[in-house]
Amino acid sequence: MSNPPPQREKTPTLHSRIISIFVVFFMIVGSTTSLLLAKDKAPPSANLPNIVFIMVDQMRGDAMGCSGNPIVQTPNLDRLASSGALFLRAYSSTPACKPARAALLSGLSPWRHGALSHVNQAPEYPHEPLSLLRSRGYYCMGIGKMHFFPRDNKHAYHQIQYDFAATKDYVWWFRAQAPGLEVDSTGLDANDYRQRYYGHETRLNVVRWTGDRAVDFIENYPKNVERENQPFFLKVSFTKPHSPYDAPKEYCEFYEKNRDKIPPRALGDWCGENARQGEALPNDLHRGDLGPEAPTQAKIGYYGNITFIDDEIGRILDALRKKGLLDNTLILFTSDHGDMLGDHHLWRKSRPYEGSARVPMVVWWGEKLGMENRRGIQLSNPVELRDVPISFLDAAGASFRDEWYDGRSLLALIRDPGCEWRPYLDLEFAKAYERGNSWSALTDGRMKYIFHGRSGEEQLFDLTRDPQELRNLAHVQEYRETLLLWRERLVRFLAPRGEDYVREGKLVYPRDAKDFSPNFPKKPSKERETIR
Repeated sequence: MSNPPPQREKTPTLHSRIISIFVVFFMIVGSTTSLLLAKDKAPPSANLPNIVFIMVDQMRGDAMGCSGNPIVQTPNLDRLASSGALFLRAYSSTPACKPARAALLSGLSPWRHGALSHVNQAPEYPHEPLSLLRSRGYYCMGIGKMHFFPRDNKHAYHQIQYDFAATKDYVWWFRAQAPGLEVDSTGLDANDYRQRYYGHETRLNVVRWTGDRAVDFIENYPKNVERENQPFFLKVSFTKPHSPYDAPKEYCEFYEKNRDKIPPRALGDWCGENARQGEALPNDLHRGDLGPEAPTQAKIGYYGNITFIDDEIGRILDALRKKGLLDNTLILFTSDHGDMLGDHHLWRKSRPYEGSARVPMVVWWGEKLGMENRRGIQLSNPVELRDVPISFLDAAGASFRDEWYDGRSLLALIRDPGCEWRPYLDLEFAKAYERGNSWSALTDGRMKYIFHGRSGEEQLFDLTRDPQELRNLAHVQEYRETLLLWRERLVRFLAPRGEDYVREGKLVYPRDAKDFSPNFPKKPSKERETIR
């Protein structure tokens, strides 16, 4: 039997060659995607701690019992501070919601992340710390107020349950729970200085909803993550005590009965021009003299919401304890910025003063993280929101290049308060509310120097002797050398930016405030929202 004739080799057609190229291309893409997914879903280490990041909106650094407030009730935060670490000089360098949260997303200073005013964050930053946590195997969950741009931007979170923005999970939940009722029951504006009781059952309040969602996540762990024993990063972001000051009645009654113990407004020897006497003042004012009673009344609702949040923090801690997770969990509490609350005839935020720029900062850790001999420590080093995400990377053992971030790990300070740290901190704001609110500042936590760019006015405060910034020392002769020292420090800090900031070795009088620095990662959006 003869052998079959050999088959003729076919010459590939153009069509078949194109198909082959596409097959190879998709094989490469598929392999690359698989590698990326494999990296994202790397087997977790049982030693990695869970991280719970609790943040609030518009809470002053002096609004906790542990920070010396004589009236506000914060027993759960006080316990975290007494068995963890309390940072006495924590700041928000650009003290308004969106630029402050840009620091939390990027780990960068204002000039480096590029948002110098109340403008939208970049959709993405080059080395977002949360992405590194995810690559370490963390399941990333967000609850509450994110304030991202675009509104449905998830960044590196696996899942987000929003309060009001994007999918409005809370709003839809509220409507299902209370058909026919309006979410807003008080008739107050978003930035209203007035105080009223929350108008519905407390169980319907967004503070309770946020706490409920956090407790639910913890109670259902690990069924609600991707793998058994997967570490989680849980951000719980309360939208209060941001105005309006509308805490439920039961949380206001204590403060109403003890209103004589509520700290009065602080009025500096320099703040007369903020009074705006004789002018009609709107309910969402940012400056103006409303008399001594309006700030006290506002604090009844403001402190009420802080105590309400503290109760929810207690529920979160109980859930972690019952689940047996506390021993291997890091907890960090802070705010995006503060609230002037009538101090110096100023309201809301975006100001360089302590009420606006100083924030609470508490870190607590479980036994498995060590540092047992550091519990109860209080630190006065100048720290900032840019340090928060870097602290999470430290806890997770994530590798990164130093030049990626401006922040430093707060855990490094807890381990060794004498470690090398920044000698002073930069703060700045381009403009908000009015053209004159444009400033740059430096502080080491003991002294603060402020340069108001449009007017050229300088302010110098001794925070050790005068924590309420009642006396401007910029024109006091005995502080002349101190003033020159801090002015020169700001000159050196701003000089690399060019003549828009420093000209012929002097701070520019006035300088043209810009919303974005050249480092902003993407062409600025034209969309600008009302400052909240």
